[in-house]
Amino acid sequence: MSGRTFGGGTAVLVLEDGRAFRGTTFGAVGQTLGEAVFTTAMTGYQETLTDPSYHRQIVVATAPQIGNTGWNDEDNESVGPDGNAADSKIWVAGYVVRDPSRTTSSWRATGSLQDELERQKVVGIAGIDTRALVRHLRTLGSMRAGIFSGDALAWNGDDLDIDALLDRVKAQPPMLGANLAREVTTTSGYVVEPEGEARFDVAALDLGIKSNTPRLLAARGIRVHVLPATTTLHDILDLKADGVFLSNGPGDPAAVGDVVHLTKEILGQGLPLFGICFGNQILGRALGLNTYKMKFGHRGLNIPVIDHETGQIAITSQNHGFALEGEAGQEFDTPFGRAKVTHTCANDGVVEGVRLLDGSAFSVQYHPEAAAGPHDAVDLFDRFTRLLEGEKN
Repeated sequence: MSGRTFGGGTAVLVLEDGRAFRGTTFGAVGQTLGEAVFTTAMTGYQETLTDPSYHRQIVVATAPQIGNTGWNDEDNESVGPDGNAADSKIWVAGYVVRDPSRTTSSWRATGSLQDELERQKVVGIAGIDTRALVRHLRTLGSMRAGIFSGDALAWNGDDLDIDALLDRVKAQPPMLGANLAREVTTTSGYVVEPEGEARFDVAALDLGIKSNTPRLLAARGIRVHVLPATTTLHDILDLKADGVFLSNGPGDPAAVGDVVHLTKEILGQGLPLFGICFGNQILGRALGLNTYKMKFGHRGLNIPVIDHETGQIAITSQNHGFALEGEAGQEFDTPFGRAKVTHTCANDGVVEGVRLLDGSAFSVQYHPEAAAGPHDAVDLFDRFTRLLEGEKN
C-alpha cells in the first residue's frame, strides 16, 4: 500500500466473488453498493463522476493519481430535474482510487475532490492496488461490489468479517435487467434555448443526458426540449419537433421496452433521429437487433472506432456495459427499411453505430459531446443538423 494514501480510517472494497481490497477512507464514510467497473480515462474525473450513465456503479480509476485539479462549478455533466445546473449531482455509487492528491492545483477549482465527495455523501476508498483490481475485473468481468468504512464495517474480533459484508453485496440486484433510465431522467422537462435565432426544435429524450449535449445542439441553432423518459409520441408531436434525440443513460436497454416502442413510433413518423450511447442501443433494438451485457464494457477517453462507410478511425469517449449484437457492415431488413451496422470498435469488434439506409435515423455508441474526451466525433452534431435541413444521405 502506498505511503501517501488519503485519510486514516479503514475501508474495504468487497467484490461478489469474495475478493476484498483493504484501503483507507476517501470521501464520505459509510456503505455503498453497486457494480464495480473501471475507466481508462486519464483526465476528466469530474465529468465521469457527474455522468448519469454511471448511476449505481462503483467506478475504479486506472489513472494512479486522482484529484489534483480539484472540483469546479463548470464541468458537471448532470443538471437538476428541471435543468438547473446548480442542482447538479455526483451519480456514481462509489469511487475507487490509488493515490488521491493531497493538494488542489488548478485556478478553476472551487474546492477539493475529497470535500465534494464528502459533501455529496459519496463513499470511496483509496490506497488499494487498482492495477490488481482492474486486472481482476478484466479477467472475470464487472461484478457487484460494496465499499464499507466506519460504522458500516463488520468485525469478527479484531478481523474484518468479509463474509458478512459479502452477504450485503450479494443482496443487491444485478445490472442485468435494471431499468435505471427512469431513476435519472428529468421529472417535468426543460428547454435549452439556441444560440442566436432558432432554426429547429428537437425533442431530446432524457435517459441520463449529459449537459454538454444540449449545449452543442443549441450552438447549432437548435432549441432543445429535454423530455422525461416517460414521454409519448403525442407529447413529441404536440411540440411540432423537427427531430428527435435519444440520449446516453444507465442500465439494461432490454429493460426499457416502452422507450423502444416510442422509438419505433418515431421512426414510423419519419422524424429525423439521432442517438448516442444508450440511444444507440435503443435505436438498434427498435430496428430489430438484440443487446447483451459486455464482460467489462468500454469506459474511457481513448477508444478507437472504425467508420466502415468512410474507413476513418475516431478516438472516442465511451461509457457502456451493454452493446448491440451485429457485425461490421452488416445490412438487415427492418419495418422502416434497410439498415446497416456502420461502426465497430477497432479493439474488439463491438458494434458502435447503426443507421437506416435512407438516412433518416442514425446512432453511435460513443460520446461525440466529448465531456470529457477527444473531439474527433463532434461533427456528428453537424450531420444531425444537416438531416434536420433535409439532407438524408
